[in-house]
Amino acid sequence: MLKGIDQRLSAEIVHILMLMGHGDDLVICDVNHPAVTIAKETTYGALVDMAGCNLLTAAEAILSLMPLDTFVPAPVARMQVVGDAGKVLPLFADMQATCTRIEGREIALEPLERFEFYDRAKRAFAIIRTSDSGPYGCFILKKGVIDLPPL
Repeated sequence: MLKGIDQRLSAEIVHILMLMGHGDDLVICDVNHPAVTIAKETTYGALVDMAGCNLLTAAEAILSLMPLDTFVPAPVARMQVVGDAGKVLPLFADMQATCTRIEGREIALEPLERFEFYDRAKRAFAIIRTSDSGPYGCFILKKGVIDLPPL
């Protein structure tokens, strides 16, 4: 263990977050998402499990280290409800509230049609699957930058 790093973040997840650059996407999903299949097409190329975490707990842990992009209007995307694109599930509002609280600014979630979500997920850096049972627990987080002091 290291100081200041959420114990739910494995060494592999911290490594992925360190490898990612500005504008790279990270998918966090529930157990219903076809994560193994899609993960093969990501930059990382393999699925990473975050067992024992629901989506909001996983997002909170990940966002404790990873900033969200400030250069796009919606740095988080979510899957639309199939057959009712305008439906807003409580999880969507909860995820938006979690991201807004952690970032200290209003965070918008971009709704994506199911297959559009899958296509964007294939172009992501990596996919992290939680133990959340869903449904529609699929989010794409776009990594931002941190203004670091010079070495």
